[in-house]
Amino acid sequence: MATTLRSPAIHDAYDQLAGLEALDEPAKVVGKVVRDTVGPGPVKDALSGVWLGHALHPLLTDLPIGTYTSAVLLDWVGGKSGETAADRLIGLGLLFTAPAAATGMTEWADSEVGDESVRRVGLIHAALNVGATALFGASLAARRRGARGKGKLLALAGAGLLGASGHLGGHLSYAEGVGVDQTTFEAPPEDWAEALRDDELPEGESRLADVGGIGVLVARHEGVVYAISDRCSHRGGPLHEGELHDGCVTCPWHSSIFKLEDGSVVQGPAAYPQPRWETRVRDGVIELKPA
Repeated sequence: MATTLRSPAIHDAYDQLAGLEALDEPAKVVGKVVRDTVGPGPVKDALSGVWLGHALHPLLTDLPIGTYTSAVLLDWVGGKSGETAADRLIGLGLLFTAPAAATGMTEWADSEVGDESVRRVGLIHAALNVGATALFGASLAARRRGARGKGKLLALAGAGLLGASGHLGGHLSYAEGVGVDQTTFEAPPEDWAEALRDDELPEGESRLADVGGIGVLVARHEGVVYAISDRCSHRGGPLHEGELHDGCVTCPWHSSIFKLEDGSVVQGPAAYPQPRWETRVRDGVIELKPA
């Protein structure tokens, strides 16, 4: 008799959290505040990791998680000699929390628009982080008052919340694709493929072509035909609906700007370039293949 495997109960818990409609309104308010506060520009690019070529938030979360975890371990196995180090690590964790939170909020604020699951689970993720930070802050205050036992218990509780939050953060990244290059699973054909007729693409305009099931933005700029994947690497926005200017295209969703020539990022929040396609014109037909 065949055994039927069941999904872990944690998946059911995710579904329940994603179904909490009561979170929509506060999430929309918070998301709008973040987007209005950190609009397109150098600050947004810095927080998004454009300069790094990779989403910045996952890198920064290692700092508070590492310092908090080390502090809790020293609390329980470090003995008397580990007390000062544990206190200092908690202080460092509190400092590291601010940049980690800022990068996470900007990612979530862009991703939650039109995505109910990301909106709701992301808000709970943030709330758990706030709770963990408050507990570690209270732990440090208790230690400075001489109440080390209470401080150790508060830090242990904070670590518990941090673990739950980290689990949700992993779900947002790996299951919901927040911070992931949205073009990474494209599987284009290896050889040249017809895209559209050459006379269907006027100078200074773009068209959406379907090549092997993949949407490709095809544009003509100063007489040259360029092609990059249409799905924005940031959150999957349709580039063919964006504006062409100066040999670039601006994503209509979050204003990321890419060069048509090579797909490179001119302005974030996209941290990953667009896949580039080679172009040629044969017998009046524009053909494409992956670069």
